[in-house]
Amino acid sequence: MSPAKTETISWINNLRLIALYAVIILHCAAPLMMQYGKVPLSDWWMADFLNAAVRFAVPVFVMVTGTLSLNREYELGDFLKKRLARILVPFLFWSLVYIGYSWYNDEITFTGDAWANIKLVLHALKYGSSYHLWYVYMLIGLYFFIPVIGKFVRNSNEKEILYFLIVWFVVMMLSQPYLSRFNPVVDLHYFAGYVGYLVLGYYLAFKDFNIKTLRLWMILLLVFSVVLIAAGTWFIIPYTKWPGTLFYEPLNPAVLMVSVSAFMIAKRTVIKMPPILTRISGFAGRYNYGIYLSHALVLYFLEDPFGINYKLCVPIVSIPLTALICFILSLLLVWLISKIPFGKWISG
Repeated sequence: MSPAKTETISWINNLRLIALYAVIILHCAAPLMMQYGKVPLSDWWMADFLNAAVRFAVPVFVMVTGTLSLNREYELGDFLKKRLARILVPFLFWSLVYIGYSWYNDEITFTGDAWANIKLVLHALKYGSSYHLWYVYMLIGLYFFIPVIGKFVRNSNEKEILYFLIVWFVVMMLSQPYLSRFNPVVDLHYFAGYVGYLVLGYYLAFKDFNIKTLRLWMILLLVFSVVLIAAGTWFIIPYTKWPGTLFYEPLNPAVLMVSVSAFMIAKRTVIKMPPILTRISGFAGRYNYGIYLSHALVLYFLEDPFGINYKLCVPIVSIPLTALICFILSLLLVWLISKIPFGKWISG
């Protein structure tokens, strides 16, 4: 495969911002999703539908990373120093911020024992000081592997890349609860995990699919996938033998389908935005990572003391509205942080 220059892929930045907004919608909808049986079913269904519709968020983030990273040749030391530093420094700062918030919120207690306090902080850093930071831990692992998998995709033909993706998909299928009994003793974990989304993003971005009706088919696949995820979750949630989040897991065939369709729709859709919106998109895109890191803190304060959450009005409106307010405030927050001395290192 001969990739084009990624600078010409104008849709990537817009897709990344859409995925970021989708993540915030997920986190706004989650508290309502957890209230199954305790809230009106119509409200739960609205949250379920929104949750299903934006489940592409994390896989698309990884696919965009694959698009922008796997086609480049890196000097190993330079890559690890520059790329990982750009991830780790803001991550450590915001991790400490969330530890401070947990103390403020009486979720953890510091004592006069300095060593005990240090261990408490280290424990939080080890496992994540906020629910959304799991993504960064996963991303750090992928970044260690990018120089290796990048060599593979840049020196492989299409058949070899498809071989990797097919085996990865089979391993994903065999890891599902309803198919795990067919999982052989053969160790195939080398093909497991989010690395498949890295390669998939690279392949889909640079593959020239000469199919005129591809966008229509992708729209149909997106609709089908959203219905499958929403209806499947509603069907299995009363049964304790099935994990209620089964259809929401990023490494699930249904989420794979919604992610591929969302990625391809973005690729095949030409949006002519006014110059002002283009500048706004470019501005927000510079702080994408910082918005992700900070948005959970903003959501906490929107809910308490301001009471801005899914309860504002009907959930189909209040959840996207809360997410939009959070997105804007998070952008403003990290922009302001970037203006203080050394702020650019921690704003993301």
